[in-house]
Amino acid sequence: MLPWKRALRPLAALLLAAAVAVVPTATATADAATAPSSGWNDYSCKPSAAHPRPVVLVHGTLGNSVDNWLALAPYLENRGYCVFSLDYGQLPGVPLFYGLGPIATSAEQLQTFVDKVLAATGVAKADIVGHSQGGMMPRYYLKFLGGAAKVNALVGIAPDNHGTTLDGLANLLPYFPGAADLLSKATPGLADQVAGSEFITKLNAGGDTVPGVHYTVIATKYDEVATPYRSQFLSGSDVHNVLLQDLCGLDLSEHMLIGLTDRIAFHEVANALDPAHATATTCASVFS
Repeated sequence: MLPWKRALRPLAALLLAAAVAVVPTATATADAATAPSSGWNDYSCKPSAAHPRPVVLVHGTLGNSVDNWLALAPYLENRGYCVFSLDYGQLPGVPLFYGLGPIATSAEQLQTFVDKVLAATGVAKADIVGHSQGGMMPRYYLKFLGGAAKVNALVGIAPDNHGTTLDGLANLLPYFPGAADLLSKATPGLADQVAGSEFITKLNAGGDTVPGVHYTVIATKYDEVATPYRSQFLSGSDVHNVLLQDLCGLDLSEHMLIGLTDRIAFHEVANALDPAHATATTCASVFS
């Protein structure tokens, strides 16, 4: 990269970030006319003909059903979706920070929650959007707990689908006797996500996907948590893998921001939920 281009990239990223910061307020009024009569975690919300399925949001490790979705939930709600989110994977005595329990157990909690949402909304299938572990864990539900019959689409934002090396740090565990066992006992949800773990091996054995579900993965090359970032991508006949920087080279979002505030990623989520009305995702999508 030429020196002047290297110097301009932070400036471009700063301008893009500023746009992201002001757009939610600017678009709130414009979106109000299309907002559903009920919204986020409101069990009286009934899906519309335009958006006939509820959207279940699944937070990431150390996240929760509120903090992870302060931007994306209203973004979808303002577009006419019935939006729901759950807490899962709580450890005894650990409040606010979830996603730390065994992932197979967390998938059972998701199963129960989806059933609750479907019963309340009166529809046969939901769409799932998850960030980080929340984009990967639902695959266990789809594959082993009958979720494929109840889910139309799974959209993973920075999901650690094939485990993570945590930028190489996880590769050091064998050099510290007892460290892996301690991790498994104290925070099994973290241990399950290490590349090569028993859970990850079982999850991906026999193929990444199951028939009948539409899969989308949205990744950023600046991800420092779910690494290497290309390990997030899935293989299968009904998979759409997206690299954020292929849509907008100015987008410098890393693992957290892509799920918390990135409206370019959110635009791609909206496309995945309603592919019949998808529009091109570009840097200008921060204004959509």
